[in-house]
Amino acid sequence: MGFMARVNMMPTNRPFLSVSRSATGRIWRDRLDMRASQAALAITQRHNVPDLLARILAGRNVDLDEVPAYLDPSIKTLLPDPDTLTDMGSAVERMAAAVTKGEQVAVFGDYDVDGATSTALLVSVLRAAGLDPFFHIPDRIFEGYGPNVGAIEQLAAKGVTLLVTVDCGTTSMEPLAAARRLGMDVVVLDHHQAGEHLPDANAIVNPNREDDLSHLGHLCAAGIVFVTMVGLLRKLREIGHWTSERPAPDLLALLDLVALGTVADVVPLKGLNRAFVTKGLIAMRRRVRPGLTALMDCARLDGPPRPWHLGFLLGPRINAGGRIGDATLGTRLLLTDDPAEAKAIAAELDRLNGERQAVEQGILATAEAEAQAALGIDGTGASTVVVSGNGWHPGVVGLVASRLKERFSRPAFAIAFMGDTGTGSGRSIPGVDIGRAVRGAVEAGLLVKGGGHAMAAGLTVERHRLGDLRAYLEDQLSPAVERAGGEGELIIDGALTASGATPYLLEQVARAGPYGAGNPEPVFAFPSHRLTYAESFGNGHVRARLTAGDGTSLKAIAFRCAEEPLGRAILGARGRSVHVAGHLELEHWQGETRVGLRLKDVAEVG
Repeated sequence: MGFMARVNMMPTNRPFLSVSRSATGRIWRDRLDMRASQAALAITQRHNVPDLLARILAGRNVDLDEVPAYLDPSIKTLLPDPDTLTDMGSAVERMAAAVTKGEQVAVFGDYDVDGATSTALLVSVLRAAGLDPFFHIPDRIFEGYGPNVGAIEQLAAKGVTLLVTVDCGTTSMEPLAAARRLGMDVVVLDHHQAGEHLPDANAIVNPNREDDLSHLGHLCAAGIVFVTMVGLLRKLREIGHWTSERPAPDLLALLDLVALGTVADVVPLKGLNRAFVTKGLIAMRRRVRPGLTALMDCARLDGPPRPWHLGFLLGPRINAGGRIGDATLGTRLLLTDDPAEAKAIAAELDRLNGERQAVEQGILATAEAEAQAALGIDGTGASTVVVSGNGWHPGVVGLVASRLKERFSRPAFAIAFMGDTGTGSGRSIPGVDIGRAVRGAVEAGLLVKGGGHAMAAGLTVERHRLGDLRAYLEDQLSPAVERAGGEGELIIDGALTASGATPYLLEQVARAGPYGAGNPEPVFAFPSHRLTYAESFGNGHVRARLTAGDGTSLKAIAFRCAEEPLGRAILGARGRSVHVAGHLELEHWQGETRVGLRLKDVAEVG
């Protein structure tokens, strides 16, 4: 069948395929121990699913009785009562009152994808309810993250009586106090980590506040807004607001926004988030939202949208407006009903994304050199990368931090200094909570401001505190980094041959998706396949062809690695048999569907 099951069912620390050191310096390990292998067998027998799918489910700790629900995640089943979130009742009551009284509402969002989707979702529902809300997305450079007093004053001058912040606001003490002084009521819908002290607001709906027991801290802001809208529609239904002339909006049709925000914000794809993305992709495939349709066309998306399209094609383009252009472009794109306007905005975001890539590459080279110097030749230096530069574009430091995190496998912060003040972003690895560390640095007086969540954070620092900040982050994060790093393992979900990598197999594997943060994409090993072709191309990419003993071949690609150990190993192994490992994906080309492999590692045949 093309699937090579593990024969040895005994618990062992032996490396998978005896690979104790790969081209990237890692040990290959089987994801399943003996107990998990037995669970996979039970899943196959009870639920009649293919062996490989059962292995994937067992490797993600899916209980035997939960398999059907896991394979078909349901919003109806997984959605909690909105009132389980602290302050939800007050938030819904205040927004419902604004609707019935026809108040002027303003939505204040963040400039990233989660902020844009959250803003578009809330504005769409309020419009359907009969309001005409303002929305404000701050300029990253001139206003910075979250509500600011200047913008609050402008909204007050326009007659706003209710301010709703989405994907921000939890740490905005002074701006929200200003809003209250100016006569506004305030509702915060957020998911960022919260401290003991919260700003003055009518309601702060945030599952990560210390007194919230909803266990929904894994939701992004778009998910929180969606749950809130369920509560708002229910309240408006109770008071008879919806009529035949003014029907309630179909919230399920808005799940395309929630899916995009969920994937782009890299929150764990578990529980309700899996349902959001699964059902949201279905909504997106209908191509009924002009903005997303235009953006998918601009991004030259191949075939039906999949999670990685959202994270790597659509998300970066929406983000480009907030990074180096007009921060409102993403939200305007998602809200427009005009196909011509959607096409124009999508084209501008596509252009800005290309410009952003050029700016990012220029900074990245300098940042990588600084990071390598700090880590030392053997890479055993600091456990946390902190780089900075004068005149770096603040809009791309988050991307630079992400690249550094990927290359050096540890948390990374990139800081752009303009004068004596720097604006920075951090990105982390699983198991290392940088949001908590940044909040601690604020409390210790090392930062002007900062916040975020476990995997991503933003900060503002004065130049003379940079050294202290480095030392603080190293002290706070190094134990967790050491635990997370382990011995450098690549976890393998199963072994295949080229002939077994079929579209049908991928359809089965996809049933355990969507994959992403918290639900890792399966890694498959291809033992003893000959590299019949390999070459570098483009911006440091490598492509290759693997051929099995029966003559079946499989195309493979490894991104941005031609000058890295992985790329050099692939190019150096042309004509030889090697073990390779990577992610399988469906490729659509000129009406054909085929399977390709995204290479993650290669090892010699022992």
